Amino acid sequence: MKRIVALLATCATALGLTALAGPQPAAAATGCKVDYTVTSQWQGGFQAGVKITNLGDPVTGWTLKFSLPDAGQKVVQGWNATWSQSGSTVSAAGVDWNRTLATGASTDLGFTGSFTGSNPKPSAFTLNGVTCTGSVGDTPSNPDPGSNGTPVDVNGQLHVCGVNLCNQYNRPIQLRGMSTHGIQWFSKCYTSASLDALAKDWKSDLLRIAMYVQENGYETDPAGFTSRVNSLVDMAEARGMYALIDFHTLTPGDPNYNLDRAKTFFASVAARNAAKKNVIYEIANEPNGVSWTAIKNYAEQVIPVIRAADPDAVIIVGTRGWSSLGVSDGSSETEVVNNPVNATNIMYTFHFYAASHKDNYRATVSRAASKLPLFVTEFGTVSATGGGAMDRTSTTAWLDLLDQLKISYANWTYSDADESSAALKPGTCNGSDYSSSGVLTESGALIKSRISTADSFPTS
Repeated sequence: MKRIVALLATCATALGLTALAGPQPAAAATGCKVDYTVTSQWQGGFQAGVKITNLGDPVTGWTLKFSLPDAGQKVVQGWNATWSQSGSTVSAAGVDWNRTLATGASTDLGFTGSFTGSNPKPSAFTLNGVTCTGSVGDTPSNPDPGSNGTPVDVNGQLHVCGVNLCNQYNRPIQLRGMSTHGIQWFSKCYTSASLDALAKDWKSDLLRIAMYVQENGYETDPAGFTSRVNSLVDMAEARGMYALIDFHTLTPGDPNYNLDRAKTFFASVAARNAAKKNVIYEIANEPNGVSWTAIKNYAEQVIPVIRAADPDAVIIVGTRGWSSLGVSDGSSETEVVNNPVNATNIMYTFHFYAASHKDNYRATVSRAASKLPLFVTEFGTVSATGGGAMDRTSTTAWLDLLDQLKISYANWTYSDADESSAALKPGTCNGSDYSSSGVLTESGALIKSRISTADSFPTS
């Protein structure tokens, strides 16, 4: 629903190949570990993930350096750091949201590269000049798929069957998880530590990645935001969570305003992530002030772009009236039922804010769920502004209904925004604790208690 968001300083995350600048950061005291993984390789090119773990004293500001052994190896584009290369030496410097590494803390980086001869792994990793003596391997630090029972391990590639979201066993499932806030404002909230907590302590099934298009978002730096989204997809995948890529259109409300941007963005992320089993696409967050016919027209132009690269992933289509199935515009689900999007393996979005949207909205969902595949990609426990008091009674009624109908959901938001819809208290993302009662808001405590209960994914 429409939210009033305070103006926040944009975290200027530098991506790509730019020169390093600024003072040399303080040296790590005792050591570090680097896990280097070639995640994919093709003729003349490859993609690599780099996980840094600080084994020394806390570091504020860091630079990782390593050598590429083959003269033909080049870094083409990197993310989650400021990357540069001089000869065979590659440097990656921390950015605003991950520049501080506590003792034992980790951060995930990545880059794409080219090569002309062989593609041997790098050597001589150093963090602020200290040699990283921890292991460097060619295999991911996480277990192989299927070995640890994560949501993605169990359910595999998802698809729509009837009105349900179904797993690889063709059985209906419900995913329960959290949405980021705008990654242009709260990028520091989405680190290795916070996503470890989300997966392990919160036991979240999915991470919704809210990439605003306007409001200092994608339109200001398409390549940078695309890389950041892809990095978060990888981080969710490494932890066995589904990644819901949200093209977060809000103002203006007509998604057709961003049609060309949507085609460019989704062509890129679909081609890059087509082989992954954990990706779901949400093509328009909250259409508003626009007809269902216009939304449908937008969807029928964007969906083929995704399908050209990724024929299997679930795609979610926004609905009229801030994704209320038209209820907030005085309409109902019948406009979608009578005029559905001409595509397969799709679902429709429903959003609610519990203090503002009650019985008549729940009645709509109850009716629509027997005719349309629904996914609550965003909801709040408070009012539609994102503020005000939490409505525990209405929130509980909503979550009970969604559980009953096996409708998946993501709560707004896994962030420390200074608004009552946030799950974390202000300042939490400056630390390393994302789960204890001391850092959770009233909303966060309620939602964590709901999504951390055991999943019951059917496998036969």
